[in-house]
Amino acid sequence: LQRIQKNQSLDIQISETDFPQVKEVDLKLIELGKQLNAPIVTNDFNLNKVAHLRGVAVLNINELANALKPVVLPGEIMRVFVLKEGKEYNQGVAYLDDGTMVVVDNARKLIGKNVDLIVTSVLQTTAGKMIFGRADENQRPDTRDPIMREPREAALREPRDTRERPARQTPVPAPASAVE
Repeated sequence: LQRIQKNQSLDIQISETDFPQVKEVDLKLIELGKQLNAPIVTNDFNLNKVAHLRGVAVLNINELANALKPVVLPGEIMRVFVLKEGKEYNQGVAYLDDGTMVVVDNARKLIGKNVDLIVTSVLQTTAGKMIFGRADENQRPDTRDPIMREPREAALREPRDTRERPARQTPVPAPASAVE
């Protein structure tokens, strides 16, 4: 909020308006939205539903985040950083910035490298989306200087405060529960 307030091109106002006759906080927000003719920005599912029922516009942060995620289709080529071994023979596992797991066939020898892969399928599960792809077996691994690599890979390799711990030489593995 402080960062948004510092933006000169935005008009940010903090309202002290109260509705003493309304006891529930969600209903107070809805009344304020009506009074100001302003949408409510929230990730609260119930507030979202009640506001819609009462005619107040809502911007749901979760829906916005999902709408901004890139759509990945079979046949597309994408570049990922193979972080660790997969469950099956010759598989590697990578993660997109949004946490989406990418399972890469033919990637056992490419762990710790950037790899171009062809997306073979996309699976939507209750836990999220999984992308499956195939790396070219003859692909030459990306050998650029680690400092020039993508931000996610750099974050995995470099600690933020080098005074507290030594520089990491290998990527940080994802929790085991993320693969199962």
